[in-house]
Amino acid sequence: MDVFEAVQKRKSQRSYTSKPVPRATLEKLLEAARLSPSAKNIQPWHFVVVTDPEKRKALSKGLYAKFLKDVPAVIVLCGDEPASPEWYVVDAALAGENMVMAATAEGLGTCWVGSFDENNVKWLLGIPERMRVVALLAVGYAKEKVSITTRVIQFLRRRKALDEISSWEVYGNQGSL
Repeated sequence: MDVFEAVQKRKSQRSYTSKPVPRATLEKLLEAARLSPSAKNIQPWHFVVVTDPEKRKALSKGLYAKFLKDVPAVIVLCGDEPASPEWYVVDAALAGENMVMAATAEGLGTCWVGSFDENNVKWLLGIPERMRVVALLAVGYAKEKVSITTRVIQFLRRRKALDEISSWEVYGNQGSL
């Protein structure tokens, strides 16, 4: 699958099979993150892979994170704030998106989760004080049958047209090249 096909195919997945993701595949996702760009090449990130059922259950306490208890793997994206105070969030997000695209190419589903209590996540996983939790990334094999709720959300929240989200040369200009 080429990159653009992965971009087109990717969607937030909230329902997964119980099939474990092989360690080699998870390492491939981490390698995709490692190769991400970062400001001044500081690479202010660290990723904690969580496959333990009890820890995944603890990570599912967020209002919109309940499904994490049933996901085979959760990757916690952390940013080193002192190392890159202005850019750690952007850099960790770039690395996370590389993981999302690599996961899609590997036939996996993902979901970016921002619903968590940072202090609880840090305590649960022994994350040092200087590190900030940027996001949780659910990773697993998507269930084939999509729930009615997911279908309704997908229908109501369709992607905007290109001319709604882009301009040429100045904001609002829809002119041609």
